[in-house]
Amino acid sequence: MNNTYKRCTRCVMDTTDPKINFDENGVCNHCRNFDEVTSKRWFPNEEGKRRLARIIEKIKKEGKNKEYDCIIGLSGGADSSYLALKSKEFGLRPLVVHVDAGWNAELAVNNIECLVKYCGYDLHTHVMNWEDMKQLQLAYLRSGVANQDVPQDHAFFANLYHFAVKNNIRYVLSGGNIATESIFPQAWHHSAMDATNLKTIFKRFGSGKLQEFKTVNFFQYYIYYPFIRKMKVIRPLNYMPYNKDEAIQKLQEKTGWKPYGRKHGESLFTRFFQNYYLVERFGFDKRKPHLSSLIMSGQITREQALTELEKPLYDPGELREDIYYIRKKLGLSEEEFEKLMQAPCTNATQFSSDLWKYQLLKTVQANIEKIKGKHVGRYS
Repeated sequence: MNNTYKRCTRCVMDTTDPKINFDENGVCNHCRNFDEVTSKRWFPNEEGKRRLARIIEKIKKEGKNKEYDCIIGLSGGADSSYLALKSKEFGLRPLVVHVDAGWNAELAVNNIECLVKYCGYDLHTHVMNWEDMKQLQLAYLRSGVANQDVPQDHAFFANLYHFAVKNNIRYVLSGGNIATESIFPQAWHHSAMDATNLKTIFKRFGSGKLQEFKTVNFFQYYIYYPFIRKMKVIRPLNYMPYNKDEAIQKLQEKTGWKPYGRKHGESLFTRFFQNYYLVERFGFDKRKPHLSSLIMSGQITREQALTELEKPLYDPGELREDIYYIRKKLGLSEEEFEKLMQAPCTNATQFSSDLWKYQLLKTVQANIEKIKGKHVGRYS
């Protein structure tokens, strides 16, 4: 971490991101990257409406004689839920997949049920082997890396892609979006899709063997699925005006969906990880990139974001309840849990990973883009 604290004059990112830098006006690299790169892929306007219409038409045409024309991973969170609702309005026929990694909030289960019932979707819920998840979660806590959500996130995407292949579905619809997620410091996390890193951490800090946990390796994720299977990840929310508060209001009115009161409140572990673990162990407050993204998309002002950051991350009573629940579910005594919270922090890059392969791939893609004059990647 930088020795001198500094905060961006445009957003609320600061030197808790060790790789942040500022121009002569005090504007950070995240804001400049949004202006120069990210905003060029964001179409909350009539152009986006036309582009999305063409994409939907193509999905429908290719899936005409199939049971499903696309697949959606539904966590129960606002983004994926709103995407599922919009997909009904688009007239799409998605296979909806929910991966239960053992940390669902009760409200998340109810929200998924309300949404699926309203939309009339087929829902496939894959319940993860809890012993696998438990041992992976413990291994990550013992490793001391920042991104403790990797076991959940990898399980979610791996199963989603396996279901897509099994059902011969080419189009994967994602709730990921620029309006609320355009800024995220790379120094704060390591990719959840790095299967080599996941397996290395488990081998070193886990116990036993993973019995049923499916992974997606580098070749599958970056080569096999997009270029051989011709699978396409589409982010429809990037082609429309997307305001999360308005989306939640519509979900409530249409389906009976209820808000969680915080980002990623659908997962009890993610709530603990983002609002306690990251802050206490690394000094990373994930509200900062989230609020900065909202500033970039014009949904809030910098002053509103600063006011929001003054609020406590956790109600003390709720924190005690969550820690107690997580300890008991993972089989940790209070002493064992405190020991893990005070152990040395590490960087995921200290363990074997696919990072060098990813960097090589991005270099190759950049060269191809220069030659062809267009973006080459996995997402639309």
